[in-house]
Amino acid sequence: MNSINKNQEEHTREDLRGSEAVEKIRSLIDKSGSCFFVTSTSLNNSHKSRPMSVQKTDEAGNIWFLSAKDSMKNMEIVADTDVTLYFQGSSYSDFLELNGHAVISYDRDKIEELWDPTVKAWFTEGKDDPRISVIQFIPDSGYYWDNKHGNAVAGIKVLISAIAGKTMDDSIEGTLNV
Repeated sequence: MNSINKNQEEHTREDLRGSEAVEKIRSLIDKSGSCFFVTSTSLNNSHKSRPMSVQKTDEAGNIWFLSAKDSMKNMEIVADTDVTLYFQGSSYSDFLELNGHAVISYDRDKIEELWDPTVKAWFTEGKDDPRISVIQFIPDSGYYWDNKHGNAVAGIKVLISAIAGKTMDDSIEGTLNV
């Protein structure tokens, strides 16, 4: 147990499984809306990261993106489907790391469902652009860092802690197993 937890009176750890994990994932993604999408590359066994906007998070916890068929990201997924996503909803909370794998499809119905007019900046021919692909990210595990009562309460607790010399951290963290 680390030193801050020895001085902590409140419960600060909660591992979540199944539907509770999916509910936490959806809640944190709703606060962020975008993530860093990290793929593996065969070059020097390294990783490649880029920002991506989430189009949808479904009831099962799958996360959906639109991507260009000819993008490096798609090529990397073809070579290795393992992907990690990193989300940050605010400066002080709503952090999420998800590990899983990605599946690329060209399902026109799914493209129609996920289409948002802002995506036209990348797909100039609109939802019928032949370059559009769908990426389904299927999470299997992850980790979250959040606060229990919102940023205002967390900030007040930090201020009181500093004045009183007592740990009143409002954070909560834990593993996620979908």
